[in-house]
Amino acid sequence: MTTQPARTERGDSSPFKPSLVKAVFRDVTSMHVSRSAVWAAASVTRTVLAEIIGGARRAAAEESRKKLIPRDLISAIDRDVELEVGTGWYGHSPTFRGLTGVLYDAQGVIVPSPRRSRSRKASAVVGAHRFEAGVRKLLRSQGVTAVPAMVRDLDGIASVFLTGLARDSAMVVREGGIKRFGSVSLVIPGEPGTPSSSLQDPPPQTPSTRRRAGRAIGRDDVLAATTIQLFGGSLRQRALTEAREATQNASAG
Repeated sequence: MTTQPARTERGDSSPFKPSLVKAVFRDVTSMHVSRSAVWAAASVTRTVLAEIIGGARRAAAEESRKKLIPRDLISAIDRDVELEVGTGWYGHSPTFRGLTGVLYDAQGVIVPSPRRSRSRKASAVVGAHRFEAGVRKLLRSQGVTAVPAMVRDLDGIASVFLTGLARDSAMVVREGGIKRFGSVSLVIPGEPGTPSSSLQDPPPQTPSTRRRAGRAIGRDDVLAATTIQLFGGSLRQRALTEAREATQNASAG
């Protein structure tokens, strides 16, 4: 008699707790968010942050270090343009000042650097600290640590990225589903691409045949938003694939 492995819920492996991810969605939309959507968003964010940390870890390894510093983050982004995500954080971090250049408004006047807000209103920047535990867990999983400034930058990038993902997910629902943005091919290495294939499995539904009413965010809406946040390449494909795996046994919520 064979022993069946214990069943675990998909999404539990993400270092970003579902409650925190759902809180981000609540910050930007009043729509209902399914459990599978929350798990998909957590998975995508984990994939993106893990890739950034991996790039920084490789940069640090060249100097025989296991403690990451902000310079390693810059190095990782310079080497792989796909890692340039959460750019809304850059203007708030000393790490990126001087790299983003001087900004001008429509009248040609220099736009001053944003000041740290004391507002209690929830935002990606104000709420960045909530992801510290998840960031540290990801760092440990890759066998490295990071100085506080680096942890803060990773917190901020995660917060801004996830906030953008939540906003785009809501936009996908409001605009009538993934067909609003066209189809996206998921190419598997070694196999021919299928231009007619889309993010959804089964194929995307028209707005009139959506499983949920138009005011609910589901997993497929998050996958569509991922293609907006990640412009293409191996990182986007990996994020989509891992999000599918993380939610394949999840209920619709």
